Amino acid sequence: MENEVKEPAPKYNYISPEAYLAAERASESRNEYYDGHIIAMAGASLRHNRIAMNLYREVGSFLKGNRFNMLPSDMRVCTPSHDSYMYPDAVIVCGEPQLEDDKFDTLLNPSVIFEILSPSTSSVDKGRKFFFYREIPSLKEYIMIDALRPFVIASRRQPANSWAFENTDEGSFTVQTIGFTLTLQEIYDGTDI
Repeated sequence: MENEVKEPAPKYNYISPEAYLAAERASESRNEYYDGHIIAMAGASLRHNRIAMNLYREVGSFLKGNRFNMLPSDMRVCTPSHDSYMYPDAVIVCGEPQLEDDKFDTLLNPSVIFEILSPSTSSVDKGRKFFFYREIPSLKEYIMIDALRPFVIASRRQPANSWAFENTDEGSFTVQTIGFTLTLQEIYDGTDI
């Protein structure tokens, strides 16, 4: 073909990771970054916040005095290639947190990531976010907690970088990285679930 283009098409509306970080650090709202595109984050429901607080309370109490740190949703996480920056609902770090730069706001080494699934975020949390989270070498578990019904999906890294999934809709589940078992009753305490 005479008019065939032999070079890659330009990325329109592309934002560099550096430009994203500069804008994000100056912003009053939180935005995530995926492959050059910024996505605004929506606010969380009361149920979502109660589940998050229950998670912080239960896991945080267990971790007190251990070599693990639990961090809330304001801690940004990035992939090694810096092609995505995300805000998980909670993170557990084994050992000393490693940060991207001297701003101390972007974590490089999460061991466990928790996301609370809502109707507006469920497909992104199960799809795009998990796709990028899997790039993080330190990540051992990705735990998704449903905000509409008692249901937890625990994804765990296996040898050869494959992932195994365990679904729980009653009783309890274990965060294997820290050896801690949570009941669904503890997670959904104070919600109407």
